[in-house]
Amino acid sequence: MNALIEKDIRTIQSIEAVPFIMKMLADATGLRFICIARVTHDNWTTCAVLDRVNFNLQPGDELEIQTTFCNQVRQSSTPIIIEHAQNDEYYNSSTIPSMYGFESYFSFPIFSKNGHFFGTLCGLDPLPAKLKTTEIKQQIKSFAELISRQIEADEKLSTVESDLFNEKTAAKLREQYIAILGHDLRTPLSALTMGVNFLMEQVKDDTSQKILARMDNSANRMKRLISDVMDLTHGKMGNGIELQVKPVNNLQNILSHTVAELAALHPQQTIQTSINVEGLLNCDPERIAQLLSNLLINAIVHGDPAQIIEVTSTIIEGVFSLSVSNGGSPISPETVDKLFQPFWRNESNKKTGGLGLGLFIASQITLSHNGSLTVSSNESRTVFTFQASL
Repeated sequence: MNALIEKDIRTIQSIEAVPFIMKMLADATGLRFICIARVTHDNWTTCAVLDRVNFNLQPGDELEIQTTFCNQVRQSSTPIIIEHAQNDEYYNSSTIPSMYGFESYFSFPIFSKNGHFFGTLCGLDPLPAKLKTTEIKQQIKSFAELISRQIEADEKLSTVESDLFNEKTAAKLREQYIAILGHDLRTPLSALTMGVNFLMEQVKDDTSQKILARMDNSANRMKRLISDVMDLTHGKMGNGIELQVKPVNNLQNILSHTVAELAALHPQQTIQTSINVEGLLNCDPERIAQLLSNLLINAIVHGDPAQIIEVTSTIIEGVFSLSVSNGGSPISPETVDKLFQPFWRNESNKKTGGLGLGLFIASQITLSHNGSLTVSSNESRTVFTFQASL
């Protein structure tokens, strides 16, 4: 038996309604043998059986396809009903009823996805039975159609599961590729940065210094982009970012330094700070600084440059809080739902030069610290707030 037939048998066996359908048909028709068969050009294979006459067929058993009426049903997709084989004007000359010892018989087609022929719902009995009534024929037809729909649903589910598996595999390969690429890019980039720094010390003319400064800025931007993509990979799209948690007693200085660096890079923007974080905290200070940097860059890029950006950080009742507030147009509710998605950028800010990972990475740092990252926005201010018990 080939693997596809085995799969089809498992499909029929997995349909919970099948035993009830066969029992109801046996009770309604009086036939003591009911089965569902997988029928191909070459094979007739039992998938499910109700046997009250010891016909001795089990799921997986096969019959010669040419010795069955089901082969005719496969070719024509038309049901066959026999009430009394010996007296039937069409089938009384057939050897099939006497070969299997039945007088009454029915076989209705079952279809799979896209109307492809699957097999038959059939029944038989050594004794004659009244089967050609409208009620009996409609009942058999309805059950055959029900089984067809169940098979189609199972095939669609299998396709979805297969597509999902393939997508997960592809996603894993992409993550591995990004990780390898990021690692391999850092080595030549470090060499480039070292070379630029060396030349900046050796070459003193203004033109060369300006060119080297632009090269240094570009190299630093490349570093940030590589770090962002690596963080995306390590974050595994929602599982958080790996931390190096340790006791920290200088987080206030680290946060102030982070703000000062960005203020120097954006002298046109006024940034006010109120950072009051004293005492010992357990966290990853570099990641907290990265979170602040990402929130602050978001405020600089998307806020109103004429309005002050406010950075506030406190510890109240053991809860560390860090917020970045900017003025400007409010964020719409539908946009708020997308802010923390990777690679998402507002259509009005496509030329920011980033990958759209800043807020996503901030959310992953938050997740890894078991904290919360919320946003509130109105006509007055937009505020991002990170909170965690550190």
